[in-house]
Amino acid sequence: MPKAIWNGVVIAESDHTEIVEGNHYFPPESIKKEYFFETDKHTTCPWKGIASYYTLKVNGEENPNAAWFYPDPKPAAESIKNHVAFYGSVTIEE
Repeated sequence: MPKAIWNGVVIAESDHTEIVEGNHYFPPESIKKEYFFETDKHTTCPWKGIASYYTLKVNGEENPNAAWFYPDPKPAAESIKNHVAFYGSVTIEE
């Protein structure tokens, strides 16, 4: 089962991730919301739409904008609506 781990803590875990462009997108119900804090950052992907970001806060440390999601994706990316992906020092174990 894929798990997202940062700072020694499992922050998301699911048997049903969507893999897009090499990234595991975790369903919204699989993230441990107590570690996620939405930020003002947004980026645009030509085919997925506008991404929103979370800062992770675990064990007193912050990982700014380390997770992203598409709240209103374009039709081609509908399968990842509100699913969360990670980068940086977040480790994905399968």
